[in-house]
Amino acid sequence: MKSDMKNTGLYLVPTPIGNLDDMTFRSVQILKSVQTILAEDTRTSGKLLHHFQIETRMQSYHQFNEHHVLDGLVNRILSGETMALITDAGTPGISDPGFLLVRACVEKGIEVETLPGATAFVPALVNSSLPCDKFFFEGFLPHKKGRQTRLKYLAELPYTLVFYESPHRLVKTLQQIAEFFGHTRKVAVSRELTKIYEETIRGSALEVMAHYEKSTPKGEIVIVVEGKPE
Repeated sequence: MKSDMKNTGLYLVPTPIGNLDDMTFRSVQILKSVQTILAEDTRTSGKLLHHFQIETRMQSYHQFNEHHVLDGLVNRILSGETMALITDAGTPGISDPGFLLVRACVEKGIEVETLPGATAFVPALVNSSLPCDKFFFEGFLPHKKGRQTRLKYLAELPYTLVFYESPHRLVKTLQQIAEFFGHTRKVAVSRELTKIYEETIRGSALEVMAHYEKSTPKGEIVIVVEGKPE
């Protein structure tokens, strides 16, 4: 495997969002071959590495320390060390740490390679039954400041919209989607993707909200919303 690693200094490696069978052979090989794995949470990633018998050393890299360790990591890669970045689940850089490190490496002429693999919003989007030829990925909405302004802006976009949301904010967010986007705007909520209790609930924002008012949601959640009709 080492002979196939070109001159790449940094690999971005997606990890399963639930089902461990979604880990690719290549991802396992890369993680075994690099010298250091940068992990968002070493405890969570430790379980994954143990499952696939990966013994590569780990180092913490997350939103609270990325600014402080960035220069040191880039200098180590420039000195010849190979690294892989993983997050708790999904593809690094998608609502997770990754952007700053990739930008810094590219600015220094370091070869970066991103492996294809698991990410939550793609299956949720495709499974929503809403148009997915053009879509707008919003990720997490602001919790307080600027939230209503952002919702007013998004309500006018003609593209299918994709949001990430936490279980305890889901009902409130659906209520606000109904308020700012209109009661008839179609919505699909996917949760626990790839896991045993995976489900997708489709309907108007109010219909889906009513469902989750009766059934408290758990797990990771993706909301897909119909774009503004022409």
